[in-house]
Amino acid sequence: MTRRLSPAWTLAILTGLNLFNYLDRFVLSAVLPPLKAELNLTDGQAGRITTAFMLGYFLTSPIFGYLGDRYARKWLIAVGIFVWSVGTVLTGFAHTFGVLLAFRVLVGLGEASYASISPSLISDLFGAEKRNTALTIFYVAIPVGAALGNIIGGEIASHYTWRHAFIWSGAPGLFLALLLLPFREPERGQADGADAGHRTVPKPGEVLNLFRLPRYVVVVLGYTAYTFALGAFGVWGPTFFVRVHGMPLEKADNFFGVMMVLTGLLGTFIGGFLASAWHKRSPKGYSLTLGLSVLVAVPLATLAFTLHDQRMAQACLGLAMFFLWFSTGPVNTVILEAVPVNLHASAMAVSIFAIHLLGDWWSSEIVGHLSDHWQSLEKAVLILPGALLVSALLWLAPAFGLFQTGQEAPKHNGQLAH
Repeated sequence: MTRRLSPAWTLAILTGLNLFNYLDRFVLSAVLPPLKAELNLTDGQAGRITTAFMLGYFLTSPIFGYLGDRYARKWLIAVGIFVWSVGTVLTGFAHTFGVLLAFRVLVGLGEASYASISPSLISDLFGAEKRNTALTIFYVAIPVGAALGNIIGGEIASHYTWRHAFIWSGAPGLFLALLLLPFREPERGQADGADAGHRTVPKPGEVLNLFRLPRYVVVVLGYTAYTFALGAFGVWGPTFFVRVHGMPLEKADNFFGVMMVLTGLLGTFIGGFLASAWHKRSPKGYSLTLGLSVLVAVPLATLAFTLHDQRMAQACLGLAMFFLWFSTGPVNTVILEAVPVNLHASAMAVSIFAIHLLGDWWSSEIVGHLSDHWQSLEKAVLILPGALLVSALLWLAPAFGLFQTGQEAPKHNGQLAH
């Protein structure tokens, strides 16, 4: 017989699993130079490795979103963890570029299940007053996991090979996939009251109604531009400091990893709690937190990419990343609260599909091709602050009365208003 975990323990387990999710994903950026050299890849081909991952990630996320609103979510999560772990381990055995791309598609497929479904579980465990705080804690795993991926991947690669970094990073997930199986998952909509979840299974085609919700659409569009920028620099960050500032790869990986941990932890927590406090005072709190934090990061990111003094560039990059992490929890809270409770997993899945199809699916490859064309990675990354500016303006728009007309999701009903 299965037993129910407390909300706090469930959140702790899901957050820990999310940490391994991002650790596996960011090993690539730590070992990109030796991988690129061994397989004799151009910058454009190196960027395509992330494109392959995103292909598996965003193409399958709507499928998992559909399944997550209808079937037992813990089994879907377990399958996702197992698949991404197998894909990560197999990446270490790839000896051709084509095989490597296939294994990264597999990693993306596994992560799509976890990323689409886990936030809906958290939403069903915590009511509206605690939901943003819970999601903030869950998404703290992003900077920590990304940092560990860079640090651990770099350390393993420096002592052994880049192949060992993938094998050793992926192996734990083969066992972690079993963590949630002995426990009961929460009822859909339970944290919002009985009325909110009275119709738990959405009708076929109802997912298309998400595009009739202006608040949902504009936050996803802003998220897309944000993801375009962060996805590309997440891949090229260590390489940027190696090539532009002459840092050894191991030191660049360690700097990038430590910066991720410090700015990610502080920025995610401060941004999440600031947004919650601001939202209590004003319904514009989430939008203002999202937009203003990214707007502040735009000039800082530009300076980080153009200053020739290494320490000043590192300082500006650290400050930019600190403000960019502010949006991690609130953006997902807005996505969930903008839609009916019976479409939570689908809303997350559609968001994932959009932000990766139009965002980081192609951004790292675009930067790589521009670097090849201009023969300058320093020039290529300058497109990224422009994408952040677009994101800031879209996220600020609702705070100034734009995109507020039309239908919005009711708080206590499983169907859209008509």
